[in-house]
Amino acid sequence: MPNLAKYIRTIPDFPVPGVLFYDITTLIHNPKAFQETLDRLAGDIDTFGTFDYITAPEARGFIFAAPLAYELGVGLIPIRKPGKLPYKTVSKSYELEYGTNTIQINQDAVKTGDRVLLLDDLLATGGTMEACRQLVTELGGDVVGAAFVMELRSLNGRSKLKTPNIISLITV
Repeated sequence: MPNLAKYIRTIPDFPVPGVLFYDITTLIHNPKAFQETLDRLAGDIDTFGTFDYITAPEARGFIFAAPLAYELGVGLIPIRKPGKLPYKTVSKSYELEYGTNTIQINQDAVKTGDRVLLLDDLLATGGTMEACRQLVTELGGDVVGAAFVMELRSLNGRSKLKTPNIISLITV
């Protein structure tokens, strides 16, 4: 089993000074590492039970969520930046480690009782995924858990997420 962390490069001072950016383009560039990442995610989230949808924030979350949703035979719900979804939306603003952001979901994307998995490439402060969780639950969905390719433990984002199950393939 390959060490997936070795396929992720770090870039200092991006997008702002003082932030160390974890670049997954080198991981997805390598077909074996990308496939291994998807296989491990699928295996680990199997412990969460069944779910109807995977939801992911743009843009890097889409990279992993789309092939995983296809593989698992579930739907994909994109969560986007304002102005990117053409239908009626619900919005949520949140704090990042270097500012604030707002995300949106189609107001009809989740129905009461839908079981939803949250997925993203990186868990840092937890603001993005907690905002995603809030959007899903406000629409009536049940979040079964959250999955990440990488987690930055020092930022303690896991403690912000109000979800029963959280997995990360790589922790630094």
